[in-house]
Amino acid sequence: MKSIVIGSGFGGIAAALRLKAKDHNVTLIEKHPDLGGRARVFKKNGFTFDAGPTVITAPYLIEELFELFNKQSEDYIKLTPLSTWYQFIFEDGNKFDYSGNEEKMKKQIREINEDDVKGYEDLVKFTKKIFDKGFTELADVPFDKPLVMMKQLPALLKLKSYKSVYSLVSSYIKNEKLRRMLSMHPLLVGGNPFTTTSIYGLILYLEKKWGIHYSMGGTGNIIRGLEKLMIEEGIEIIKGHEVTNIISIDNKIEGVKLDNHKKISTNNVICNADPPAVYEKLLDQSKVSSLFEWKQKRMEYSMGLFVYYFGTKKTYPDVEHHTIKFGDKYKEHLNDIFDKKKLNKDISYYLHRPSATDKSMAPEGNDCFYVLVPVPNNQSKLDWKIEGEKMKDLVIDKMEKALLPNLRENIVTDFYLTPDYFEKELNTKFGSGFSIQPKFTQSAYFRFHNKSEICKGLYFVGAGTHPGAGVPGVLSSAKVLDKII
Repeated sequence: MKSIVIGSGFGGIAAALRLKAKDHNVTLIEKHPDLGGRARVFKKNGFTFDAGPTVITAPYLIEELFELFNKQSEDYIKLTPLSTWYQFIFEDGNKFDYSGNEEKMKKQIREINEDDVKGYEDLVKFTKKIFDKGFTELADVPFDKPLVMMKQLPALLKLKSYKSVYSLVSSYIKNEKLRRMLSMHPLLVGGNPFTTTSIYGLILYLEKKWGIHYSMGGTGNIIRGLEKLMIEEGIEIIKGHEVTNIISIDNKIEGVKLDNHKKISTNNVICNADPPAVYEKLLDQSKVSSLFEWKQKRMEYSMGLFVYYFGTKKTYPDVEHHTIKFGDKYKEHLNDIFDKKKLNKDISYYLHRPSATDKSMAPEGNDCFYVLVPVPNNQSKLDWKIEGEKMKDLVIDKMEKALLPNLRENIVTDFYLTPDYFEKELNTKFGSGFSIQPKFTQSAYFRFHNKSEICKGLYFVGAGTHPGAGVPGVLSSAKVLDKII
């Protein structure tokens, strides 16, 4: 059986390896000269910057890929658990060290609002129930038939899936600071906590179960380890060439055409590329049904991302590996991003400092960072050639005041990415950072299906399909293939 995988993010690589383990003849095609997709690596002036995912949870999903071939992941990659998962900094400057140490967690909660300790304990218990259903049972189940969804609806309703994550958290937690902190997880997968289905509350428990890990040498080292495994197992890898057309006859996959006009015949095409880009740009749209066309048009997309990478000539030892800084406003700011599609100067941001754990990421005596700011996707029509520099200055000003004193004078190298990068380089619709939003009406059966509704032999893995974005999500999407190919 011949299978072609388009795109080399975590989902694409996992799909290639899983199919190879089933004796498929696999070719992986990546438009860039390097593998990784959203998990690419940038190197500049001695600094190493991971482009994308840096929070590694559920490491067993990575380890499984090596075990498929009776190999040990430790021979290829090194994952190390973090003791402090995130340091939250609230608008008043107070800090909260979020971790798997429940006694420390409860002590800090007690200092903010003693009444919320019991609520926190009950919330964790409830998110375990969501996790057991939504992740353990359903993450790798193909939702390609309405009946599959219908069977799960009673259980999902019992788990209050009609609520938003923020609403669920608020039913247990009274303090607004703690509500923000415990409801922020949808932002890690492209969702608004006020509209994302509470099923995504499972992320809170997922972190508790396996912890948060860091890949020594950066997330890019996981990609390199997996690339080495693919080469050892005989997977053909084509870099630097883009698929320009998926060839089908009578809605059955026949092959692909590359930008160098080369054609490759195949039985299956597995797309780690964003589903809207595949359906709109790589397939013959005349074959799409009006119902499917309506489904495409009704989709709502995740926010965009402004990501500023920078290295400093001094170190900031008081800054944790992962920091989340809240602005003064929360709901209003998210409403501006997701609904009004406009910028707001009262930003919240996530700051990644890998050199807190791994000195190899920066030259000696220097520090390495990226800061990620949720912004509107390109439905906003913002001109990022103008807004990019403004956002960079705003972010530096905010970080100087809250976290990194004298930052501006200590930056020795920097660059940034905007939604334009995601739209042009990663082919995401509207430059969204995480494909479609994780709302209930866009989850499971209501997402783009892993098995294409319109073309036999066409499959999807990655952020835009079931179960969704995030490293555990996209790796689980590749496990779905085991049940449908």
